[in-house]
Amino acid sequence: MLPIIILLPLILGTILVSWLKNFSRRLTALGAIGVSLTSFSLLLTQAKNVFNGIAIEESWHWLPQVGINLSFRLDALGLIFSLLITGIGTLIYIYAYYYLSPKNSLSKLYTLLMLFMAAMLGISLSNNLIILLVFWELTSISSFLLVGYWSNYEAAQRGSRMALTITGLGGLAMLGGFILLGQVTGTYQIDQILGMGDTIQNSNLFVPILLLILLGAFTKSAQFPFHFWLPNAMAAPTPVSAYLHSATMVKAGIFLLARLLPIFAGSALYHNVVTSIGLLTLCMAAFFAIFKEDLKGLLAYSTISHLGLIIALLGIDSPLAVAAAIFHIINHATFKAALFMIAGIIDHETQTRDLRKLSGIWQLLPFTGTLTMITAAAMAGVPLTNGFLSKEMFFTELLANLSGMSVIFAAVVATLAGLFAVAYSVRLVHGVFFDGDIGKNVPNKDAHEPPLGMRAPAILLATLCILVGILPAFFVENIVNAGTRSSTQLGSFEGVHLAIWHGFNLPLLMSAIALLGGVVFYFALAKGGKIREIDLDPMLGKLQGRILFEDFLKNLLQISRKIKQRTETGSLQSYLFLIILFSIAIVATPLVNQGLGTGTKELTSAPITAIVLWLILFCSCWMMLWFHHERIKAVLISGAIGLVVTMVFVSFSAPDLALTQITVDVVTTVLLLMSLSLLPQLTPYESKKSHRYRDAVIAILGGVSIGWITWLILTRDHNSISWFFVQQALPLGGGSNVVNVILVDFRGFDTFGEIAVLGIAAIGALCLMDGMRAHGTTITQGLTYRFNPSPLMFRMTASWILPVALVISLYIFLRGHNYPGGGFVAGLITSSALIIQYVALGQDQAEKILRAKSGRLYEVWIGSGLVIAGLTGIAAWFWGRPFLTSAHIYVEPALFGKMHLASAAGFDLGVYITVVGSAMLLISVLGDSRHSGMSGPVPKE
Repeated sequence: MLPIIILLPLILGTILVSWLKNFSRRLTALGAIGVSLTSFSLLLTQAKNVFNGIAIEESWHWLPQVGINLSFRLDALGLIFSLLITGIGTLIYIYAYYYLSPKNSLSKLYTLLMLFMAAMLGISLSNNLIILLVFWELTSISSFLLVGYWSNYEAAQRGSRMALTITGLGGLAMLGGFILLGQVTGTYQIDQILGMGDTIQNSNLFVPILLLILLGAFTKSAQFPFHFWLPNAMAAPTPVSAYLHSATMVKAGIFLLARLLPIFAGSALYHNVVTSIGLLTLCMAAFFAIFKEDLKGLLAYSTISHLGLIIALLGIDSPLAVAAAIFHIINHATFKAALFMIAGIIDHETQTRDLRKLSGIWQLLPFTGTLTMITAAAMAGVPLTNGFLSKEMFFTELLANLSGMSVIFAAVVATLAGLFAVAYSVRLVHGVFFDGDIGKNVPNKDAHEPPLGMRAPAILLATLCILVGILPAFFVENIVNAGTRSSTQLGSFEGVHLAIWHGFNLPLLMSAIALLGGVVFYFALAKGGKIREIDLDPMLGKLQGRILFEDFLKNLLQISRKIKQRTETGSLQSYLFLIILFSIAIVATPLVNQGLGTGTKELTSAPITAIVLWLILFCSCWMMLWFHHERIKAVLISGAIGLVVTMVFVSFSAPDLALTQITVDVVTTVLLLMSLSLLPQLTPYESKKSHRYRDAVIAILGGVSIGWITWLILTRDHNSISWFFVQQALPLGGGSNVVNVILVDFRGFDTFGEIAVLGIAAIGALCLMDGMRAHGTTITQGLTYRFNPSPLMFRMTASWILPVALVISLYIFLRGHNYPGGGFVAGLITSSALIIQYVALGQDQAEKILRAKSGRLYEVWIGSGLVIAGLTGIAAWFWGRPFLTSAHIYVEPALFGKMHLASAAGFDLGVYITVVGSAMLLISVLGDSRHSGMSGPVPKE
């Protein structure tokens, strides 16, 4: 069930909204809302058991040898975050339908939000660090796309790049921390790691593990000094901002710290760093928020401040502090989502977010003003709101768990932050709705309340702010306590009692000072008129995070350009020189002082066949050297070298490799000849005579080095692992062809990656050649770039070659698991036969018969092949086996007798289809005058 909750928005949601957009905006919205609500409902069905301490676990083997499995776990902490993600996500989808103009793509926004939701659900439910990291990076990618939704705006481009860069670098650091954590514990399973806190903290790698993971968490949750990316992300549409700030991306870092808390708890370094950074971020961002002139900018800095509050609580070594953190996570999600929706309503109706222009709009938007008062009061921590309760708990835990000068300092900082929070909350209400004449500077003088559907999500959230504030024990107490036990792994935690009144105490005094001081501070600042944004540049200079980031990118770009200017000369000869020289240096360095003499293995005499093949290869290489500047001859000679290599494989009893080599040789030779037909016949000499001697020395040195390393390997005894594959190919893989079993079973994941790369390369060539026009050359004059029909004799011959080749391909494919062959070779044979049809019939006629207009059919083949191969691998999970594990059985049909069937054949079918699609797409692209043809009319024969 847990993967279904993630896959619903990831696959069903994205496909559904893309399909429903063809009908109407309303159906698109209903589809998105329905998918999100379904995930929310599925989570609710498990809420009773999970909040009672029963964790739900589901796992499928993927790469068990390296500790990577598709493992998911739903406990109270994960359920709290998942309910926030799907519940607020549903409200965001409703709100976005009314907010977004019909001129903008609603389906695009919903698709990206679905991706965002799935990524956050993956983080909340993952029970494997590496899988969590995958979803972690997916949040960075999806937020990049969402922030840059309005891609024509420079601010959107800048903000999306900044968010991706900062969070991406943090994710890279976190990857290092996860790998080190896996090395220390011997596992990536989160539930197992949580019980190994002592082992981790006693390790020499604990400090780098802690710092690297904190970097990932702090960058994602916009903590100082990485906070600057979040305000710059305000270029996103308001529904995106509401979702990002309340329940998704910025909460990911907080969730990570809460999830891994048991392995860090008790470490003085962890508590000192996390609490200090949290308090600094809390106070700094609250102060900056007061002076922001953009309504969303003010809310962005308030988000940073509240995230700092939660981080500080997670840094305090106390289960009650964790309870306060989880409580405030819930509270912040409710009032901040509502406030951003309200900001969108104000912007939508008045056509401005500028606080210098917004004033006195209470009579224009009285209902919206009421909602603003309620949610802003919760943000400021006013009594009878949910924000007040969690703020009180924050003050209490600071005073109870710190001592000496640190408690005084923390109390002062927290009280100041509370004071600043009240000030910017009062500014949000008074400055927008009451300060000044009625809508005097508002661009839209006819602003009015939006439709009920646009206000409904904010109404619901504002109501929750009041209900939780008045009756916390009824609504969230059990949830908070269950989440705390899950985060701390302390089953003995008795729980916290949430109540409005705890008597007169120091935390209440701190709250009173913050409330009264904040009001006074705001009106003192606003006494002379509108509050102006403070120019911090003279005070901070180049120490501002944004400036440091921009300087870093600027210097990186300058260094890259200098390296590019010195290395990217346009000379292939220079590129090869650098590559070979660097390769020699890399290989030679570890081999120095390693004893590079001939090994002790007994040598055998070379047979006459080997000598003949060696002489042919030697002559071919000399011919290649002599004719390398004549492109067509060089290609044909390289084909001859490929034939020699094929014979070498045959002589070494490697028929699979020989079949692969000969078929690859044929297809690649045709592709190269087609490509080179667009270029001049001769390759220009690129270097001076002195450079040729230099290149000759490098070439000889490189060749001798590779030859000598090969000789060293061949003359030494070594332990081979081939025995394992020979012994286990039949019992485990169900095939006697060891090579094929390795490709589709033992190393099936590698093969899947290779065919994916092959498909990407073909599609990349299509994109690269799109719109390209090459000018005619001396060798191509008189030729057309789309194959013309060939003579009748050749066409007649080709007509029977195709069916024969298809039968051979089928034979090679079916026998591949037990005899030489397989999907890759069969695909190349089919491709060769289809290429002959292109040459014989002409490309137009061939594509007409195949219904492959402009290569579109081949793109479908590539996608279908990858899907078939992937589904074959996924099917193994239903039997509790690792990804791409094959199964095989023997059946005895009535007419065919005993037959051996292996599931690997499905994977091999995917390989076959992908290879054919990729090869034919490359052929169609190179032969298509619309992609690679000459400019102007095609020359006549």
